[in-house]
Amino acid sequence: MRILAIDLGDARTGLAVADRITGIAAPAGLIEQPVTRDDGKALIREIARQVDAVLGGDRSGSEIIMGIPLNMDDTEGPRAKAARAFAQRLANTVSAPITLVDERRSSLAADSRMAQTGLTHKQKKLRRDAIAAAEILSAYLADETAAIARIEPIHDRAND
Repeated sequence: MRILAIDLGDARTGLAVADRITGIAAPAGLIEQPVTRDDGKALIREIARQVDAVLGGDRSGSEIIMGIPLNMDDTEGPRAKAARAFAQRLANTVSAPITLVDERRSSLAADSRMAQTGLTHKQKKLRRDAIAAAEILSAYLADETAAIARIEPIHDRAND
């Protein structure tokens, strides 16, 4: 059973993968596509392509999770609401549920992991989002109560 994690960003979106057998999350790539381009459609298409590549056509037993940036008081601000709306659009596109996971501190954890690596600022910047996705995925694997919602795909019967 494979799990794909998404760390949605304004300019870059990080991806990570894991499987239930090993329980190890690893960075899997970066999509450099602004979320605002083409009203997010270009990013959704690229994530959907990655979902197909990582999880394949038969997604039984697979999961997709996405980080949601909650406020420190557990409320959803504008960014979290935008992430939730994006997750709904993605779920509809890939015809699979998306589990939203609390992503607070994931970028800080990614920065901490890279602090003593000797990488340049630019090199760190290019790896940060994928490592943050792996942090989100690791948190979910360690404690599934980190999941705060499950977004089910909505199918428009008029288009069926």
